Amino acid sequence: QVQLVESGGGLVQAGGSLRLSCAASGSIFRFLSMKWYRQAPGKEREWVATIASSSSTDYADSVKGRFTMSRENAKNTVYLQMNSLKPADTAVYYCKTTLGYVDYWGQGTQVTVSS
Repeated sequence: QVQLVESGGGLVQAGGSLRLSCAASGSIFRFLSMKWYRQAPGKEREWVATIASSSSTDYADSVKGRFTMSRENAKNTVYLQMNSLKPADTAVYYCKTTLGYVDYWGQGTQVTVSS
């Protein structure tokens, strides 16, 4: 099993920045691909970014060029650096991984961007 705990959310003005963290339990973190998702009120949960075990990354078009995902294997942690935030980025942000065909999710962290 893997436990995921997100942190770093908050209230920020449009144009500002936040850095989210997701800490994972277990000794196999370095082999896991990790993802960030978000869910805005009344909307479906959507994929935001992925980082592979190789540290290669991929981003949704809506955040490309503004968000950067990274990982620090020594701390079992992934990060999502969010710059140039927009009100449309307001959502609960979740990290997720998959192990043995089972998806593991964190509890989420709220990001609110005011205009």
